[in-house]
Amino acid sequence: MAETVLVTGGTGFVAGWCIVKLLERGYRVRATLRSLDKQPAARAAIETETAPGERLNFVAADLLSDKGWDEAMHGVSFVLHVASPLSGGTPGDRMSLVAPARDGTLRVLRAAVKAGVKRVVMTSAAATTRQRLGTDVVADETMWADENDPQFDAYRVSKIMAEKAAWDFMRAEGRKTEFATILPGAIFGPVLTREGLGSVKIIADLLNGSPRMVPKLGLWIVDVRDLADLHVAAMESKFAPGQRFYGVGEFMWMDDMARMMRERLGSIGAKVPTRSLPGWLVKLVAPFNANIGGLTPMIGRKFELDAGKASRDLGFTPRPAQETLLDCSRSLQAKRVSG
Repeated sequence: MAETVLVTGGTGFVAGWCIVKLLERGYRVRATLRSLDKQPAARAAIETETAPGERLNFVAADLLSDKGWDEAMHGVSFVLHVASPLSGGTPGDRMSLVAPARDGTLRVLRAAVKAGVKRVVMTSAAATTRQRLGTDVVADETMWADENDPQFDAYRVSKIMAEKAAWDFMRAEGRKTEFATILPGAIFGPVLTREGLGSVKIIADLLNGSPRMVPKLGLWIVDVRDLADLHVAAMESKFAPGQRFYGVGEFMWMDDMARMMRERLGSIGAKVPTRSLPGWLVKLVAPFNANIGGLTPMIGRKFELDAGKASRDLGFTPRPAQETLLDCSRSLQAKRVSG
């Protein structure tokens, strides 16, 4: 009988593609939802890419509650812990997302260890390795960002502190359960649903003509399909336990992204802005665009990193960023998602 993999946050952008990839590889998948009322929509989204049949089921479990996690882990061989709060914090409070992200992660890990799960792969963020602005260091997966660094917003602070807490817990109490983390950049690509899109909202906004001028913001882009493959590779590979892996592909400046989209998308890209936003105007625009507001410290800066480890150890081969952005844009248009 096929092994069962638990995927947290079953309605999410990344989780949905992880479910698709796992089903395609023959696994049974159990996905967590905060409410089973979302089960029909979650299943329908997966069915746009593959036919899960009886190999996909859903359970109710919330990162904010202990309830349901022991039941969710029953009979599970592997866990992909993808879920993490993207919003809902208190404006101006950089610590407001830490408790749900960190405590939710520890709930998942405690239940996984208790159930004797073989391996947990957790989705973190490339920003968890970002060094202080102005340094010339090339970051790698051995490095850690400082959560007290003012460049980080509430979401990135929560990712740093949740991953640190996860490694501390697994070193102290992980027993025989193995652990690895994936550190993605900006995640784009085709959407399965109109909700839970995360960074894809940046592309949706551009297609809708917002912002009217594009900031000099650079992004390490990763296709959600490649990222899902990387999660599965980290779950299966003998080289993954105890390791962190960047999940990034090409670096692109946002104004270059916009120009390419405008040129290549025809009528779909007719509203994409191509004028560049001067750096001194960014602070005025950021409060009105939540999708880029948290990235304003990186305006005009390239976060240098060495992403070769995932390719060497896990065979990670990300597709070209242009393909990712075009596929993302077309899927948003097909799903009628607006910015």
